Amino acid sequence: ARGHYKSRWISIRILYLTMFLSSIGFSIVIMSIWPYLQKIDQTADASFLGWVIASFSLGQMVASPIFGLWSNYRPRKEPLIVSIFISVAANCLYAYVHVPASHNKYYMLVARGLVGFGAASTDEAQVPQGNIDQVAVVATNVLFFVVLFIFALFETIVTPLTMDMYAWTREQAVLYDGIILAALGVEAVIIFMVIKLLSKKIGERAILLGGLIVVWVGFFILLPWGNQFPKIQWEDLHNNSIPNTTFGEIIIALWKSPREDHNEEPTGCPIEQAWCLYIPMIHLAQFLTSAALIGIGYPSCNVMSYTLYSKILGPKPQGVYMGWLTASGSAARILGPVFISQLYTSWGPRWAFSLVCGVVVLTILLLLVVYKRLVAFSVRHGRIQE
Repeated sequence: ARGHYKSRWISIRILYLTMFLSSIGFSIVIMSIWPYLQKIDQTADASFLGWVIASFSLGQMVASPIFGLWSNYRPRKEPLIVSIFISVAANCLYAYVHVPASHNKYYMLVARGLVGFGAASTDEAQVPQGNIDQVAVVATNVLFFVVLFIFALFETIVTPLTMDMYAWTREQAVLYDGIILAALGVEAVIIFMVIKLLSKKIGERAILLGGLIVVWVGFFILLPWGNQFPKIQWEDLHNNSIPNTTFGEIIIALWKSPREDHNEEPTGCPIEQAWCLYIPMIHLAQFLTSAALIGIGYPSCNVMSYTLYSKILGPKPQGVYMGWLTASGSAARILGPVFISQLYTSWGPRWAFSLVCGVVVLTILLLLVVYKRLVAFSVRHGRIQE
């Protein structure tokens, strides 16, 4: 029994290391993907970026049930080896998507989809127990979806937003945004330690509610205000790519923004995004404050969603229900990037972040409605017996 116990902990630690390395790789790519996409294919805009980022989770969602069924009927080594091979091949393709003469953005789309396909889980599905509060299960899946949806869209828009608002070059955006996300990672570790102690005093539901409120405040702060506008990137003016704006607006913007040195990389808010001419910039202090708040709210909500869901399901095998939760997370990581990139490109940050605030408000209302039902299986089962 002791040897079996030791073997299980070795497996768990290997799993932790694998997840850690996978997360490092994902973080590196997510910060550099927008500058890389711009460099390999100048026809790609921020809306296409959303599809590229979403393709990873789409590939993962498609592959998970395939590898899951495979591992049920065949030795687990087979799907694991195949998934590793696909991941290596897909990352090699991603590294060389700049080589083809045209359609490079579509090669990147396929590469990221295959990386997600190779990253799919091969966990074996198990049959869950009965007598579970299905309303609580569905509500928690929705809450988890929104939590991941919010963070997926935030990490998608960070690089385009900072390049547009602060006229950062590709190299500056990768460096500075990488530092910001690293700081958020350190912040998350601290938050995890704090909420572990806090949950014993006030409970998981209260922390989840508080986390959602903090996230809402973070996105509310991110709304543009004031009379200072972002620097305009005029590169496309010379290619006769002018949006449907009035002549007066273009003249005013030309007067306010100095021309680029043509020998340097063009920076600023692209003129083809018409909102750049009339939406105020988001000040750096706003962005950093917002990022710090989202960095508090997201890990709190994420951990509490998992914890509540596990407690609602109870002590018996949870494979199928956990599969639903994984599917919810994958769907969120597909829809979040597409949602924010389309809105941001077409309507700008004011509309985009206002709608995000609206989504968070609706989620808070849902949590308040089902608040009393989000209790542990043992507590609910005890109440039923009484």
